[in-house]
Amino acid sequence: MQRSAVRPSPVFFGILALAIVGGLLAAFSHAETTRDPMLIAGVFILVVAGWAVSLTLHEFGHAFIAYRGGDHSVAGKGYLNLDVRHYTDPVLSLVLPLILLAIGGIPLPGGAVWINRWALRSRAVATWVSLAGPLSNLVFGLLLTLAVAYIPMAVGLAIGLSYLALLQVFAFVLNILPIPGLDGFGAIEPYLAPQTREFAAKVRPWAPLVLFALLFAVPTVGNAFQDLSSYIYEAIGGSRQAAYLGQLTFMFWRH
Repeated sequence: MQRSAVRPSPVFFGILALAIVGGLLAAFSHAETTRDPMLIAGVFILVVAGWAVSLTLHEFGHAFIAYRGGDHSVAGKGYLNLDVRHYTDPVLSLVLPLILLAIGGIPLPGGAVWINRWALRSRAVATWVSLAGPLSNLVFGLLLTLAVAYIPMAVGLAIGLSYLALLQVFAFVLNILPIPGLDGFGAIEPYLAPQTREFAAKVRPWAPLVLFALLFAVPTVGNAFQDLSSYIYEAIGGSRQAAYLGQLTFMFWRH
């Protein structure tokens, strides 16, 4: 892998800078209530921009492993530049998931990179290409959790980062499901029978939509995912209370 193949774009650094601005606002708000305007603005900007960063890293993870595994076309497509404009559809891939995150608090998968799987060296490589995305969410969530746990910081920043970390865990749990159209299925697909893969290709456009509809429309399903994500989040050292306060602040219109 040539170092020059990975060239982070100014767009990525701009989104990262926006997340830092949100973090600074949250950190210096000195708020004692989740209704403080400066705290709300800081947490909201931090979570939205931070989620955009995680979407970019998720897709970069797919592309980077694909590049290492034999598909060099991803470099020419700009996937290694961490620029959301090079993904399939920036509106459907980034804007829509951010809107749904703001409205419902559920981090739906966003972004997409086209991988030439015929160019990959083996089925094992194809599996790791699929797993790279959700694992990037898990690692990002773990790093945020460790930062909150071991780095002294203001309460406002801590609750914002805690909620963002919980969202990363939720995204990992959601994406790792073996459902056609999600990364979990992509990880096992190379080992499935041709007939099974053919059937999966037919339901791939609809299966995730059914899952997302259940998450929003059926409280039992949504709560089950929330509980599992919270359990994993606490297992890696996260504070559910801090994440809950971050969620309350982020979704300020609900109270």
